[in-house]
Amino acid sequence: MSSNATEARHGKAEGLDTREPAEILRLLAAGQQQAAKAVDDAIPAIAQAADIVASTLRSGGKLVYAGAGSSGLMAMADALELPGTYGIPREQIVLLLAGGISSLTDMEGAPEDDVALAEKDAAVIGSGDCVIAVSASGSTPYACAVADIAHRRGTRIVAMANNAGAELFKRADVAILLETPPEVVAGSTRMGAGTAQKMAFNMLSTLAAVKLGHVHDGHMVNLRPDNDKLRARAARMVAEIAGIDMDEAGILMGSAQGSVKVAVLLAAGAPGTEVAKALLARSGEVLRVALSELQANKSSMKRA
Repeated sequence: MSSNATEARHGKAEGLDTREPAEILRLLAAGQQQAAKAVDDAIPAIAQAADIVASTLRSGGKLVYAGAGSSGLMAMADALELPGTYGIPREQIVLLLAGGISSLTDMEGAPEDDVALAEKDAAVIGSGDCVIAVSASGSTPYACAVADIAHRRGTRIVAMANNAGAELFKRADVAILLETPPEVVAGSTRMGAGTAQKMAFNMLSTLAAVKLGHVHDGHMVNLRPDNDKLRARAARMVAEIAGIDMDEAGILMGSAQGSVKVAVLLAAGAPGTEVAKALLARSGEVLRVALSELQANKSSMKRA
């Protein structure tokens, strides 16, 4: 695939504007589906990136997303979900978007070329952080400048791009190459390239959350239940994991001050919230390990 595949013309796009609507939509759908397959080849790199992200967050460092345009939007979608979904402290998640959040109303292109803006925005980056820099082309000046600054500060860098040999990869500790085919609408990387980026971000952050102990049997056990829907979801998780009814799960969630992990340990026999919290602290916040220790302790007491 050529180095500028994100700008290349799709082989089946000739006469696109003259075709029947259903035919156009089938071609667009096929383009998205083909782009999604590009993620498969990137799985080893995504796994390496998740290790870096998890270790950074575990040690108290910040996870810094940096991007512009459509790629920046994919980064933002992932970044904004992590505190609520996995309970990661908001102060550990930073979004550097070319032009800032205010640029989202009109998505002007000029900020992505603004290296001075990147230098200003990158002031927040420290040596103990991890930067995920994303650019479909892999050459967006804003994203590349943030990565260069991070590299000079000794920061770990994950780079994500859709073109092989991307400039963005030169400073990366891990390079996530998503070699998507040319867009049906040439250069419209919010389409296939964006789809692959969204998938890769979802996979990366979810695996990092698993490594941090925030997922148990497919449940997001470190979520922040701050509305009625999420409080009900949290109670259902406790009920399913602990094998109790919803009423009891709701009561335990109250005792646990909204912590699913603590509520599950209480249901499993932990004598109080402080004991449950201590079990989690010793387990590295991994519920399965904490449950195993609790059961081992109970067995020892019975034998005694």
